[in-house]
Amino acid sequence: MRWYEYLLRGILAGGAHASKNKCSPSAIQAALPEGASVNFAYPVKAGETFKVPQSDTFYKTDPTGLPALCAVSVQVKSVGDSTYGFGLFLPDEWNDRFLAVGNGGFAGGIHYLDMSAGARYGFATMSTDTGHNSSVVDGTWAANAPEKVENWGHLAMHGSTVTAKLITASYYKKKISYNYYSGCSTGGRQGLKEAEEYPEDFDGIVAGAPAWFTKRMQPWTVKIALYNLPATADYHIPPVLYPVIGKEVLKQCDSQDGLTDSIISDPVGCKFEPEKLLCAEGATDDCLTSPQLNTLYNIYHDTMSSNQTYPFPSFYLGSEGDWAANLPASGPSPLGTHYVQYFLGLGKDWQPKDFNEDIERLADEQDPGNATVGYDLSAYHRKGGKILSYHGLSDASIPTGSTPLFHDQVQQQLSSTGVDVNSFFRYFLVPGMGHCSRTTDAFKAPWYFAGPNQASVLGNTVHSVPGFEDEQHDALLAMMAWVEKGKAPEAIIATKYEDESKHDKVHRQRPLCMLPKVAKYKGQGNADEAKNWECK
Repeated sequence: MRWYEYLLRGILAGGAHASKNKCSPSAIQAALPEGASVNFAYPVKAGETFKVPQSDTFYKTDPTGLPALCAVSVQVKSVGDSTYGFGLFLPDEWNDRFLAVGNGGFAGGIHYLDMSAGARYGFATMSTDTGHNSSVVDGTWAANAPEKVENWGHLAMHGSTVTAKLITASYYKKKISYNYYSGCSTGGRQGLKEAEEYPEDFDGIVAGAPAWFTKRMQPWTVKIALYNLPATADYHIPPVLYPVIGKEVLKQCDSQDGLTDSIISDPVGCKFEPEKLLCAEGATDDCLTSPQLNTLYNIYHDTMSSNQTYPFPSFYLGSEGDWAANLPASGPSPLGTHYVQYFLGLGKDWQPKDFNEDIERLADEQDPGNATVGYDLSAYHRKGGKILSYHGLSDASIPTGSTPLFHDQVQQQLSSTGVDVNSFFRYFLVPGMGHCSRTTDAFKAPWYFAGPNQASVLGNTVHSVPGFEDEQHDALLAMMAWVEKGKAPEAIIATKYEDESKHDKVHRQRPLCMLPKVAKYKGQGNADEAKNWECK
């Protein structure tokens, strides 16, 4: 039995004495282990706004119209001289369950807005700052700070989860019934890392667009950008042409999936002919030259080192609307350059022009912070845990193919032991959705299913799926049904509202099928209604 299990037993037996006001620093402190201290603890009345501390660099939005809850902030001593902090919302109307939410990119800071969505369901909801404070693309904090990187990689999420559970049990004087996790991007990686390293932490994990292959993906971010740089080269494709490419891709690929509906549902199966973008003699607008077509080929195809040891999947057809994130004309994203400079330790003077396979080799050897997720999820399977993952087919921040790759590798790892991976790990791909949420005006694809980070896109007071708050439409409720009732999800219905800000009128709904099944139109009825589709 681990130390925190002993402490939890003591709390439930009355070993920790709360003050009269259980939502107070003294009451919360009484539940904490050595090395942890309360920053604040105070009640928030129903309908009030929680003011995010001004020190939070990235997650600054104040959650409004909250349910009555206790807002808590705690600081915990970690390895060496490092610390990490976390926030915890403890709703008055508790559903007996705990939920942790994830982070994005290199961001430190507590995601109170995502926490508020969890609290509206009734979860005691926690977010960690991963041990530092920064924006999504700022990795300068990692310079000569391996302990901070280790916190970001996995220690802070685990430690924050363990300590937040102790507080929750003490606050409600009741054992938590079920523990859940919900995160996208780096948050998706955090969830999968929990399943690998700390299988006892969560019963169910929702992991969106997981950045699980950190040691390969961050160098790839530099590599893919260099295919299209410098901006003065004849092979450079300026960002103004990305929509032109996207329009041609939609024209060719839309109908190839069996239905002309402005959505590319099968980018892998599309037989795209890029030469149709080739400029005619004398033309210079809305077309590509032969050198630019070579660049386009590189962008769409998986990267590989000369000795075939550092492969990484590239963008899918239909992702062009978001290419500016990883293919800016100004240079590679800091998510790549800062990783090399500060995580790998090459220093601020290192420049992308110096990128070579030695960088890929160094990243593979170091894997700073042990952030990359391994394939052996057998302990999580034995524990009875469930994983529900997803990825937008139009994601240009984390290539979509990385999620099928991870699932396939887990399957290879566990198949020899007789484990049916789909019995505990399922994923679905979302046609037309970009990174974690949203779709382009060209696609108008159903993308909303209450995945991590999605609720705030509709509004500060949203949770679940407005008008459809059930396990058929809500990924988190689907996970709960799987864990608590044994109802493994075959599909989740995604929604696109006419006006996202009002979210009162539905434009289109479609089922998202668990791979390897895909959604097929039945051939009759309104194609914008989910009932006229089936998973085959």
